[in-house]
Amino acid sequence: MTDTISIRRLEPHEWASYRAVRLRSLADSPDAYGSTWAAEQAFPSGHWSSRLAAAAVSGKDCPLVAQSGGAVIGVIWAKVDASAPTLVNLFQMWVAPESRGRGVAAMLLAAALEWARSVGAHAVQLGVTCGDTPAARLYARAGFTAVGEPELLRPGSALLSQAMRLALV
Repeated sequence: MTDTISIRRLEPHEWASYRAVRLRSLADSPDAYGSTWAAEQAFPSGHWSSRLAAAAVSGKDCPLVAQSGGAVIGVIWAKVDASAPTLVNLFQMWVAPESRGRGVAAMLLAAALEWARSVGAHAVQLGVTCGDTPAARLYARAGFTAVGEPELLRPGSALLSQAMRLALV
């Protein structure tokens, strides 16, 4: 029997859980993010708690987690673009290795897109490391298309990231 997977919003008091899943994602998939484990593990606890507290009241942030059997098995963060209020950016998508292949990423993405629609977004965008990866295939299946030219994933990296966008209206 498999555990039920649920998607829910992170609450401010869950900063330690958010920190744990974020650091785990950076350690597991370092080539998927613009940040690094080394940079984020050094953040003080106040960084994590204030980030979730601000998200709870901003109306512009939606940190979501996937859970199964009481454990956090995935994360995604949706955020209204600061300069374009009808655009939502997706960040930090990750699913724990032991939970991959169960549709968790698709569930997280669907929940983030639902939230984007609820705040009046006309489009959603994200960046994905270039290559034929499960993440790139997930976004293409959802209707995202490449926009612009690939850019460096982060300073000092040879990897490239491709911006992708999905029109909601």
